Amino acid sequence: MNRTLVFRERSFRDPGGFVFRNGPRLLRAVEPSAFETLKQFLASTPGRDFVASRLLVATNFPDTHEFASNIPKDYQLAEHEAVAFPSFPAEWPIDMLASAGFLTLDLAEQCLPHCWQLKDATPYNVLFRGPSPIFVDVLSFERRDPQNAIWPAYAQFERTFLLPLLALSSSPTPHLWLAHRDGLEPEQVYRSLPWSRRLSFPGLSLASLPTWFASRAESDPSLYLPRTTDPARASFTRGAMLRRLRRQLHRLASAHRVSHWSKYLDTQTHYTAQQFAAKESFVDSVLSDFPPRRVLDIGANTGHFSERAALAGAGVVAIDSDSAAAGQLWQRAVEKKLDILPLVVDLSRPTPALGWRNRESRSFLDRASGEFDLVMMLAVVHHLLVTERVPLEEILQLASELTTDFLLLEFVEPADPMFRRLARGRDALYAHLTASHFESASQPWFQIIRKQPIAGSSRTLYLLRRNI
Repeated sequence: MNRTLVFRERSFRDPGGFVFRNGPRLLRAVEPSAFETLKQFLASTPGRDFVASRLLVATNFPDTHEFASNIPKDYQLAEHEAVAFPSFPAEWPIDMLASAGFLTLDLAEQCLPHCWQLKDATPYNVLFRGPSPIFVDVLSFERRDPQNAIWPAYAQFERTFLLPLLALSSSPTPHLWLAHRDGLEPEQVYRSLPWSRRLSFPGLSLASLPTWFASRAESDPSLYLPRTTDPARASFTRGAMLRRLRRQLHRLASAHRVSHWSKYLDTQTHYTAQQFAAKESFVDSVLSDFPPRRVLDIGANTGHFSERAALAGAGVVAIDSDSAAAGQLWQRAVEKKLDILPLVVDLSRPTPALGWRNRESRSFLDRASGEFDLVMMLAVVHHLLVTERVPLEEILQLASELTTDFLLLEFVEPADPMFRRLARGRDALYAHLTASHFESASQPWFQIIRKQPIAGSSRTLYLLRRNI
C-alpha cells in the first residue's frame, strides 16, 4: 500500500523542490538543477561542517524509483533526518525566535568565504531539536556572485526576525505569526511603537527611518538591483552587513520580560514546603518506575517538572500559554543541555493548521496526537475547567488522544484557594467537581494506577493509564 502523503503537509514555495512524508520518512523532491547545487553544497566545506556540528539537517539520497509515481519526471530525491517534534514561529518565545535568527546569521557568515550564500532568511527554515535550533531548508543554499555586495535575504531577515522582535519586545502580541506569516513591514511596527522607541535605536533604524522615507525608496528604480564591485570589497561589505544585523538582533534579544506566571514558583503560596516535596516525590517515583521516552508537559510554567522528566532521560515538549515563562525554561534548557522543547501554546486555543489551504504547517494537536507515552497535567485542569469552561470529559478525552500510555495529573477540588480565586464567587457551579467525580469521569479513557492526596490540601495526584 502506498502511504505517500503528497498533498498533505507538503511544502511548495521553493521552486527548486518540495517536501513530503512517506510514513515516518521525510523526503524532498528536487528539480534537476537544484539537485546538482544541493549535492555540491553538501560536499563543500561549509556543508560538511554544518551537518557535522548539527546545525544543518543530515541528508542522504535514496533511490528515486520507489516514489516515481509521486514526483514530477526527472526530479530526484533527498531524504532528511526527522526532527522529533516540529514547531513553528507562532509557538516560539522571543528567545527562541532570536536563537533561530542567530543560527541563520551564523550560517550566512560561515558561507561567505566559500562563495556560498543563503538565498532566503525566514524562521520557517529552522526547527528546534530540544532547545537547539537546526536549519532544515537545504535548498536555501546557492552559489554566491563574488562581485555582488548585497545579501539578497537582507530585507527578509529584517521583516521576519528583527521587526517581529522589535514589535514583541515593545508590546507582546499573541499569535503575531498567525496573522503575518511573512513577517512585518516597517510601517506596521512604527505605528505600534511609542515615540520614545521610534526615536531610539533600533526602532529608529528598523521602523522609523524606513517609514519616513518609504515613498522616496519605492520610487528608486535601483533599489533592488545587485550592487557589484570587486570581490574583496563585496565580501567585506557583506560581512559588515551581517555583523550589523547581528548587533541589532543581540540588542533586541536582550529585552527581558517577566510576567506573573514566569514568577509563579517563586511567589506561589498554595503549597507548603512539605506539600511541594510530596508532589516532587510522587512525580519522581512515576518517572523512575515507568520511565517515559517522550513527555508532553501541559501548563509547564517555567518547567520545574519538565526538567525532572528530562533528567530522567525523556525528551520533553513543554507547553504554556505564557511566553515569558516558556522563554525562561528555554534559557535553562540551553544552559543545562536538557532535551526540552518549550513552546507557547494555550491548550484551550492550540495553534491551528497554517498556510495555503491549511496544509503547510500542521496544527499543534495534529502534531502532538499519539506522540507521547506520558502526558503531565500538573495543576492545570482546574484552569481549563473554570477559566476556559471546558468540560472535564473533554479534557480527559483529549488527554487520551495525546498519550499512548500514561497520564500524570493533579486534580484540584473546589475547596482549594486557587480554585476559589478562579471561580470568583461561582462556587456552586463547580461543587460537583470532587475527586470521586473525577475518578468516575476518567473511567471511559483511563484506569487509575496510583493515587496520592496531598496532605493538608484539596489536591490529589494521579497516575492513570490509557485504556487499550
